[in-house]
Amino acid sequence: MQLLFDFLPIIAFFVAYKLADIYVATGVLIAASIMQVTIHWLWKRRVNPMHLVSSGLVLLFGGLTLLIHDKAFIMWKPTVVNWLFAAAFLASLWRRVSDRPLIQRMFGASGGELVLENSQWRRLNWLWIGFFLFMGAANLAVFRNFDEATWVNFKLWGMLGLTLAFILLQGFWLTAKAGGHDKSAG
Repeated sequence: MQLLFDFLPIIAFFVAYKLADIYVATGVLIAASIMQVTIHWLWKRRVNPMHLVSSGLVLLFGGLTLLIHDKAFIMWKPTVVNWLFAAAFLASLWRRVSDRPLIQRMFGASGGELVLENSQWRRLNWLWIGFFLFMGAANLAVFRNFDEATWVNFKLWGMLGLTLAFILLQGFWLTAKAGGHDKSAG
């Protein structure tokens, strides 16, 4: 359910694009991103940092798209978001920044009892870094080499599919690595 909520602005963008054009879709994306942050705040009484970064960049790049009437700005946004997330995950590996990789803090914040060795947390964090770098590069390749409609379809179906596949593979990896450490297996 969380993944669907995370992709709601992208889905709204896609629907608006199919009904109108990229500029209307960009306006809808801006509104949906603001709503996403607001709903999360009302529901959890905290702001999701990933939603906040993404919404800030939607406001920046989407605003430039609408102001200058140049779709390249909104097409750059997924690359910038993914590469910023990669940088954040990378920065979390330095002990001066934190004692735990970002992915470990994210799993810990969810209240789960996932137990991994430090080296496994670091490896998982590296996997996320690689995933975000790949996703940013894939977006860049699609928007530079294909038409607008192909990019919009990739933004929804390609990025969503790749994210789901990555999460599924990560789940298999976590099951194999953490299976013997599960405290609740009793």
